[in-house]
Amino acid sequence: MVVLVTGGNGQLGQALQFIAEKHPVLQFHFLGSKDLDITAKDQVAEAFANIKPDYCINAAAYTAVDKAETEPESARAINVEGVLNLAQASQKTGTVLVHISTDFVFDGSKNSPYLETDATNPQGIYALTKRDGELALQQACDRYFIIRTSWVYSNFGGNFMKTMLRVASERDALSVVNDQIGSPTHAIDLAKAIVAVIESGSKNYGIYHFSNEGVASWYDFAKAIFRVNGVIIQLNPIPTSAYPTPAKRPAYSVLDKSKFKTEFKFTIPAWEDSLKTYK
Repeated sequence: MVVLVTGGNGQLGQALQFIAEKHPVLQFHFLGSKDLDITAKDQVAEAFANIKPDYCINAAAYTAVDKAETEPESARAINVEGVLNLAQASQKTGTVLVHISTDFVFDGSKNSPYLETDATNPQGIYALTKRDGELALQQACDRYFIIRTSWVYSNFGGNFMKTMLRVASERDALSVVNDQIGSPTHAIDLAKAIVAVIESGSKNYGIYHFSNEGVASWYDFAKAIFRVNGVIIQLNPIPTSAYPTPAKRPAYSVLDKSKFKTEFKFTIPAWEDSLKTYK
């Protein structure tokens, strides 16, 4: 089984590389942004022609949530036009496209876990381009899995955990918002979930939600990161209003994973357990 991974050097791409040797039945081809610019339609077509993938995992994305507010063209080029290029190439070659999306497609006004069928209402440029990428893919491709996830972190790339540990090494005190609620997701667990989708051979295409089990605020998450890593720091909970950002975040973005667990028979670890395992 030939699997093309775009964004191969990003956080999720590196997590997939980390587990790849445990899945010898899958022949992975990891392409970073320097190897493949997904916004260039001809490059995408050439990559598909050369590699002939059975599956394509799109781990390439513009993820700078706040920066997107002033760089909407860059965000749209990668998160919409690039996704459309991959979807069209997948449709032409019979490739199954596995695309990673985000909890940010929701506005956060709900107070129970979001279902795949719930209405989207993106609140910022990043969120809007991710939602529009989903729509572009669905219109161009018949065989796809869109996996929405949340709060991804790991020892790879840039993420909240690494930022917290870096800042803690520079300060004695830190304030973190405690009124945004979601589910931290370890990139390795997400990578394992994606591989499970591929190895299942399922043809029940569509949108699925995946994150680690459990809920937390960013303050809870930071507190656990410091506890697990033995970091002593004064940590103060603050409301979102005390830490304004260019892009609005959902106040609540917990995802319901029932559909994923039922379809792929996948046991999802609790976020706190994964934090301890992969610290």
